[in-house]
Amino acid sequence: MLGNSGIVSGWFGLFGVLIYLFVIVIAIYCLVLFIRLAHRGIKALDIYIEEKKNQNYR
Repeated sequence: MLGNSGIVSGWFGLFGVLIYLFVIVIAIYCLVLFIRLAHRGIKALDIYIEEKKNQNYR
């Protein structure tokens, strides 16, 4: 049984690395989504400010 412990710990090590890479990929994906959301929000605020600015001059 002691001979197999190296193989088992090797699989758990590989599994840990895969989880780590998965978390990094998900974090990068969430960052991209957040940046896209912020960009849309800035555009919406620009449109809102422009509409309010034009309303005041009428």
